[in-house]
Amino acid sequence: MILFNETVSIDNAVAAEWLQWMQETHIPEVMATTFFVKFQIARVVEEEDTGGTTYAVQYFARHMDDLLEYHRDHDQNMQAKMQARYAGQYAAFRTVLEVVG
Repeated sequence: MILFNETVSIDNAVAAEWLQWMQETHIPEVMATTFFVKFQIARVVEEEDTGGTTYAVQYFARHMDDLLEYHRDHDQNMQAKMQARYAGQYAAFRTVLEVVG
């Protein structure tokens, strides 16, 4: 199993609206690509005072090939939607992990 983790720090002024958009729009669109079998979203509880709230959005793929195909065919479009909506209001980084236990 492959875990694709997106860590997002979103400005507090839009954090609640962003979370709702993620849960109602963005994550369902990502899951509709069928490359992931499940997801979870978690709020980081140990935060620095950056004026933002940090979340880990995690998508689980059966195989690395699924993740690579998602990146090739869908990722740029998904990123563009978030950038268009929240430009300058977030910072993000991604990590790919292999679930070993």
